[in-house]
Amino acid sequence: MAMRDIRIIGDPVLRTPCHTITEIDDRVKALVEDLLETVDTEGRAGLAANQIGVSLRAFSWNIDDEIGYVLNPVLVAASEDEYQDGEEGCLSVPQLWYPTERAWYARVEGTDLDGKKVVVEGEGLMARCLQHETDHLEGMLYIDRLDRANRKKAMKAIRETITS
Repeated sequence: MAMRDIRIIGDPVLRTPCHTITEIDDRVKALVEDLLETVDTEGRAGLAANQIGVSLRAFSWNIDDEIGYVLNPVLVAASEDEYQDGEEGCLSVPQLWYPTERAWYARVEGTDLDGKKVVVEGEGLMARCLQHETDHLEGMLYIDRLDRANRKKAMKAIRETITS
């Protein structure tokens, strides 16, 4: 296992949709170990594989003292009538937090390392994490979901960070 470096906005891997995992081999097992170790740090809620430079559909989470992972996750349900609009941040967009609307409830289905079906669901922070991480696997960052005014502020802050 290894604590992996986090890729930062501007790295093309973050904007590229991830590939489906077709075979669970030693490489995938090592990826899961790295995702679990890297997310197991205070202040980290979730981590997608492309955030550590691997373009495969996998992510890990660390919510309410529960750490887990899912392979080939698909967001299959999200509440359509109940939303949350809390502050959201991202390890790949460091130190920037903006109000981001997300569904209050979300459910993801995927598999584990044994190829068995996994269902991960939750409300509040867990729902936010599931939506955030599945977005990553599609090549999206949370800043893509910001309203116009906040996206403008975020892009300005990112440009200032890059040029300083």
